[in-house]
Amino acid sequence: MQITRKVSTNWILPLRLIIGFGFAAHGYAKLSRGPANFGRILEGMGVPQPNLVAWITSVFEFTGGASIIAGAFVVPLALPLSLIMLTAMFKIHFQYGFSSVRLKSITATGAEFGPIGYEINLLYVAGLITLALSETPRLSIDYWLKRAYHGSFKEPHEPASPLVHSHRNK
Repeated sequence: MQITRKVSTNWILPLRLIIGFGFAAHGYAKLSRGPANFGRILEGMGVPQPNLVAWITSVFEFTGGASIIAGAFVVPLALPLSLIMLTAMFKIHFQYGFSSVRLKSITATGAEFGPIGYEINLLYVAGLITLALSETPRLSIDYWLKRAYHGSFKEPHEPASPLVHSHRNK
């Protein structure tokens, strides 16, 4: 007797939504403040063509984040979004150490925090790697694109129970 357990691939959905929302929110913030503001930061870091890079990064973060949320083009987006995170990590956050939360003091107006370390950058990269290496869940555009490409619109047989029993050579 062989017992096989069917595992849902939808466990990855919360991670995909959080990672996608984070990128979309940061891209939107850069776009709403004007990519030229981000361009000045990039110029101070010595990035060539800072305004062009600011526009590309801002639009890519926003649209890439929205695509990740929808589960569309997750694998091809994982590398460039990871490169954005790694660039921010090494060019900005690395000098401040690992921790993303540096409580400096509590004042009458609230908590004051110091510079942010590279912890969050690593979490984004790890999340993107996990998304790229995971099986495509049904709740994603990629799943349906893959099915359309392979011409398989018919649902595979679903067992009545999570355990499927198979008897061989009785």
